[in-house]
Amino acid sequence: MSARIENVVTSGTFSLDGGTWEVDNNVWIVGDDHEVIVIDPAHDVARVTEAVAGRRVVAVLLTHGHDDHVRAAREAAGALGAPVLLPAADRMLWDMVHADAPDGAVEPGQVFTVAGTELRALATPGHTPGSTCYYAAELGVLFSGDTLFNGGPGATGRSYSDFDTIIDSITTQLFLLPRDTRVLTGHGDETSIGAEAPHLDEWIARGH
Repeated sequence: MSARIENVVTSGTFSLDGGTWEVDNNVWIVGDDHEVIVIDPAHDVARVTEAVAGRRVVAVLLTHGHDDHVRAAREAAGALGAPVLLPAADRMLWDMVHADAPDGAVEPGQVFTVAGTELRALATPGHTPGSTCYYAAELGVLFSGDTLFNGGPGATGRSYSDFDTIIDSITTQLFLLPRDTRVLTGHGDETSIGAEAPHLDEWIARGH
């Protein structure tokens, strides 16, 4: 059986730079009936654990270090019996939330295998310095975290973010992928590379 993708939507808050906002997060589970990888297990550990349903968890992968993505990650990793892995450049954001270190770092180009399917880490800084997307070529899917959404790039108006950097990441990493690649985002509805690429000039003109 080839890997399949499951989605759990959880609700909570995101806090940075003195503000707090209500958010709904997409948690992605990739695997088969026996083993899975969990991407960004936000907010509700019980719901994520229920969805995993006793399958072996190869790893808990984080797309970036914002607190809505990492606050529950340590507890989730413990409940699931798996290591939690964070892009190294976002360690300062992790440290705002946790007193202990993640179990390991995600390096650009690193490949994770689950149920015979490879997920390759693509470094896409801009939303945060360590923002990372995971590309599963066999499934035709990109897990974009908060780098690329249905309607444009992730926010760059807060600390540790940069608009020009995220545009460069999207242009040189994501828009080179096949146009029919599904983009499964950290929040909200999915999109595709082909749906977003034509709007690049609009985003640059808008400047945010």
